[in-house]
Amino acid sequence: MTKYIELDFDPDSDQLHDVLDELCLWSAPFGLKLLDNLLLKKGISVLDIGFCDGFPLTELALRLGQSSTIYGIDPWEAAIRRTKKKISIYNIQNVKIIKGVAENIPLDNNSIDLITSNNGINNVTDLDKTLQECFRILKSGGQFIQTMNLNSTMIEFYEILGKVLQANRMENELNKMKEQIYKKRKPLDEFLQLLKQHGFSITNVMHDQFDYKFVDGTTLLNHYFIRFAFLSGWKNILPESKQAEIFEIIESEMNNIAEINGYFKLSVPFVLIDCTK
Repeated sequence: MTKYIELDFDPDSDQLHDVLDELCLWSAPFGLKLLDNLLLKKGISVLDIGFCDGFPLTELALRLGQSSTIYGIDPWEAAIRRTKKKISIYNIQNVKIIKGVAENIPLDNNSIDLITSNNGINNVTDLDKTLQECFRILKSGGQFIQTMNLNSTMIEFYEILGKVLQANRMENELNKMKEQIYKKRKPLDEFLQLLKQHGFSITNVMHDQFDYKFVDGTTLLNHYFIRFAFLSGWKNILPESKQAEIFEIIESEMNNIAEINGYFKLSVPFVLIDCTK
């Protein structure tokens, strides 16, 4: 029972420091809200959908302890390698990794007590199939809890992009922008209705928001996470031949706003949705 006394970390270990700063700021606000609203119990089976680099998967495993089994499913090989590295360094022994997609979960019917997803389910390819699978594997009375950012996410950027597209009479690109937002972030009412159609009872919907603030638009567009997670999607709205021209205008508009306000802000409203089967 006191094996933890023998487990120690070397503060000078390069391996430890490789994973110590384990969570990007984007995932943290969603994940903290999710963790605060879990129904923690001993001896349960859990599935975390879309765990990416290991959050909240590893944190769930550490908080629930050895009596519980935590499955994580994700198709991203590089992220799985990173997660396995954390599992090894943290000496976590109650996690089982599944390389796969949420549309086809290789777990038995009625076998899972808790399903979590930290801003992951809204990124699946087939939402209907994913929700069918979640309902299939969740036990009666089980908790299904997830976070998702809303369709007004980063509205400050999209308002500028929309105005620039309108001014340049790029109606096709304007429609592509709207389609991209809808595909990634469906309206909340529509998403809640889908959950109900698939048999889930919604017990709570909690709203929250965080902001990304930058000194100007140039700084925003050069931020590593903006370039990694969002810039390619924004570029794909535009013909390649127009990308540099349009982004120069957008950057200038953001810089003008920052000069007036002292910063440029991207707001990220999100919800926690708590359901039962």
